[in-house]
Order: sequence, then structure tokens, then C-alpha cells
Amino acid sequence: MRKPARLAAVAAATPLAALPAMAQEAAPAALPAISAGDTAWMLTATALVLMMTIPGLALFYAGMVRKKNVLATMMQSFTICALVSIVWMVAGYSLAFGPGNAFIGDLSRLFLSGLAERWDQPFVMMEGEDPATIPESVFVMFQMTFAIITPALITGAFADRMKFSALLVFCVLWSLLVYAPVAHWVWHPNGWIYALGALDFAGGTVVHINAGVAGLVAAIVLGRRTGYGSENMAPYNLTLAVIGASMLWVGWFGFNAGSALEAGAGAAMAMLVTQIAAAAATLSWMFAEWATKGKPSVLGAISGAISGLVAITPAAGFVLPMPALIIGAVGGLAGFWGATALKKMCGYDDSLDAFGVHGVCGIVGSLLVGIFAYAPLSASGTDPGTAGSLGQFLLQLYATAAVFAFTAVATFVLLKLTDLVVGLRVAEEEEREGLDVTQHGERLA
Repeated sequence: MRKPARLAAVAAATPLAALPAMAQEAAPAALPAISAGDTAWMLTATALVLMMTIPGLALFYAGMVRKKNVLATMMQSFTICALVSIVWMVAGYSLAFGPGNAFIGDLSRLFLSGLAERWDQPFVMMEGEDPATIPESVFVMFQMTFAIITPALITGAFADRMKFSALLVFCVLWSLLVYAPVAHWVWHPNGWIYALGALDFAGGTVVHINAGVAGLVAAIVLGRRTGYGSENMAPYNLTLAVIGASMLWVGWFGFNAGSALEAGAGAAMAMLVTQIAAAAATLSWMFAEWATKGKPSVLGAISGAISGLVAITPAAGFVLPMPALIIGAVGGLAGFWGATALKKMCGYDDSLDAFGVHGVCGIVGSLLVGIFAYAPLSASGTDPGTAGSLGQFLLQLYATAAVFAFTAVATFVLLKLTDLVVGLRVAEEEEREGLDVTQHGERLA
């Protein structure tokens, strides 16, 4: 999510004949105005990303749990949307995108302080940076939708067994103390990963590795579902899951193409490679399942699509179509392995494969962008010399490992703190009866 140096380009394009006498100093380049086209596209992209959580993820996850937990699962996504919106407005945005230091933003934008004075001006992330052609309010809202979906993704790992009160406490803490710092590291010019030169166009580390690793830790800390491995835990309604996955696929165009922060060639390429990767991963997962299990399943096909979308996310603004095809195909195979062999080998109960898909495929995509990054994609905002290389691959590996380690440790601590405050897991009798009734007093007809 880096912007090209527009002001430098404007200065370079100024005809020499238009300059005044040499005795006069050249006037500074005018700031770009807010673009109606860019703003309209970003408003659309923002709505698409919000749709990914409600109703997309809510339906996707609800369709994969048992009947007694459908409403509770949807309630988690819906409530996180409301809760994190307020957390982001109060402090999350400031911690993520306030100037701060290399590790965390400051408190200068608490409660969106200062927005009233600059609401109609082009957005500038920090002094000295080139302005965007959208107002800051659009950027705040666009980034809010990312902050919303990330903790919502985590809920897939501990589906069927966490207290609703624990979910609320954990999400507030995790959004402020894990998501916001990682977003600052990766996407703010002061962030240490940004300065390092590691690439993440739309959230391979910030969203998917972050959520996937947190989900893995949560699944281990809470333990397996009651009856896991001995009782039938087949999805209640795959129709809901297919509808949700379809909404996620369409919404992902806002997620990836919107991260160009403008309606231009970069957004167009990001949209194209997103579609190619999702299609390739759907097929690679499907054929892998067909070869190993004898039949291609609906659940496998939709899981494959999500795997490809996750894998292309960090690379969407940096790669061309052929590498996107490779990233998608590899992502589909990696997701299949993560959701089947890896989970079985390690013995943890990642209920809806939050780590198997988002964690594993986020890692795959974050590493492969180091191999396939294409420097001339100017709308990606990369420096002219940034391209796929061993050096870039090693930078990606370093950034990926750092986020993995930080998220794992911080999530473990926050889960233990939440357990001390309200307790993490429902009682066994409540789990057997179902969270719909025990947590919300409702049930499907």
C-alpha cells in the first residue's frame, strides 16, 4: 500500500520554457486536488471490503459450523464489525497511522483528532510524504474495514467454544496491541518493516499472517472442541458457506484493487491478478482433493478460492498475470495441505482452518512476492529498483518471521489475560447444548 512519488513526476514533467528567469526561484509544485474519480472508487472499494465481513465472512463461517452454533458464529462477525469500528475511531487509527516511531503510532489522532481541520484536503499520511488524491476520511474508513475483518477471521479457529464476553475483551485488546502495531510497521512510512523495504500491498502480513497465527494460538490455548475426532462435526449448511465465499471473492477486489488508493492502472492490474490467482487456487485445491480423496468437494472448491485470494493479497500490486497464476496455484495446494495434512500432523483443532488457509497462504504469498515483484508497476509505489530477487525474498522472509513471532507471543499473553478477567471457554455442558442458546438465548427453527 505505497503510493508513487506524484510530486516528483509533476516536477519532472514541467517544461523548461515555462520557468521564469534563472534569478527567480522556482515556485513549489501545487498539491494535487482531491480527485472525484479516485474518491468514488475508494468509497466503492471500502463498501466492498466491509461486505467481506458482513455478510460475507459471517455467512461463510456460519455455513461451516454445526446447526447449534450458526447464530453465535454470525453474531461474532456482526458484533466485531461494530466493536472494532469504535475501537478504530477512538485509538486504533492513531496507533496504526499516527506518526509515532518505528514500532507504534502516537496518540495524536485519538478520536480522529484533527480531521475536522483537514476533512476537505488531500490525505497526507505524514509531513514530507506525497499527498493522495482522496480525503483522509475515506482512508480512515477504508483502513477501518481491514481492522474489522482481521479479528473476525480469527474466530474461525476457535468456533464453537469461546465465551462471547471473552471474545469482546480479546478483540479490543488484540486490535489495539497486535493489529495496530503490525499495521504501523508495514504500512506507515515510519514503520520499521516499511523502512526495511519488505512488500505487503494489501495485507499478507498485516491481515492474513496476523489473523492466521492468532487463530492458531487461540485454537491451542482453548483446546479441542468437545467430541473432536469422535463426533460428527460436518458443516450445517454449505449453501450459506458458498454464498459467503462468493461475497468474499467479489469483495476482495475492493480489498486488493482498493489498496492502490486510486482509480488507475495499478488498481486495474491488482484486480486482474486477484481474479487469476483465485481461479487458479480453486482448481489446484479441487484437483488435489480429487486426486487424494477421490471426489472434489464444494467445501474444497470454496476453500481453494479463499486460499488463492489470501496468497495474492500481499503481491496484488506488484506482480503480473503469469506470476499471479503461479501464486494462486501454489496457494491452493498450500491451503489444502494446511487444512488437512498439517492440522492432522500437529493435532490442533483449527475449527474452520483460519491458520490452515489464512496463515499458511499468507506466508506463501508474502514470500513469493519477493520472487515475482515487477518493478515497472509504478502504481505499486515501489522504488524503481524493487524487483523479485534473492535479496527481496530474504527481506520478505525476515518480515514474515517477525510478524509471526510477535503475533504468536502477544496473542498468547492477551488470551491468558482475557482468561483471568472473564474466562475463555464455555462449560462443557454449554458447548454440547450449543452457543446459540447458551450465549444468546436463541436457536434456529
